Amino acid sequence: MRFRIGITGKPRIGKSTIIKAVIKSLKAKGIAVGGMLTADIREGGRRVGFSIEDINTGVKGILAHVQLYQRGPKVKVGKYVVNLTDLDALGANSIKNALARPDPIIIIVDEIGPMELKSKKFIEAVEEAIESEKAMLVSVHQKSEHELVRKVKKEFETFEVTEENRDEIANYILYILAAQPLHRTLLARRNLTSLSFDPDSFRHR
Repeated sequence: MRFRIGITGKPRIGKSTIIKAVIKSLKAKGIAVGGMLTADIREGGRRVGFSIEDINTGVKGILAHVQLYQRGPKVKVGKYVVNLTDLDALGANSIKNALARPDPIIIIVDEIGPMELKSKKFIEAVEEAIESEKAMLVSVHQKSEHELVRKVKKEFETFEVTEENRDEIANYILYILAAQPLHRTLLARRNLTSLSFDPDSFRHR
């Protein structure tokens, strides 16, 4: 069975924090990770946009910004102008590059949400990843009804992040990854199977 984990939850509940904790743990043990991350861009204590990062290379760009200049029609989500150039070049390509290379055992996508779903190339890249044999960990927008989000929620083992379980869910994800037949030997050599978790603290969605 392929490793397919999704996490969802209300905004600012800690989905990205959990994913970053998983990445940090895997990288610390020499395990290659690919895919993309998003994060807030803040100025003067207020959020003005979102950044996008290729996990493998560390290259960053702008996903969306309140003052993003673009020629032609603007693609907006709320007050933010979506930067399709960086979303395609960094976001979609980070996933495609992880698929093309043999070493990342897991592809991470944070997140599949309204801004990212403005890009056809991003959608295609995620769909290709889902059809592959690569392990995947993704975060999805809680209220999105997009076909791709519904597909993830249907096909992935998806957890809703809450205030009660968010401090332990990263360890639980690592535990599940360690139990996968394709990766058990590699992960066991790096002591990932020793991670503790409390399954009663998790609520499936």
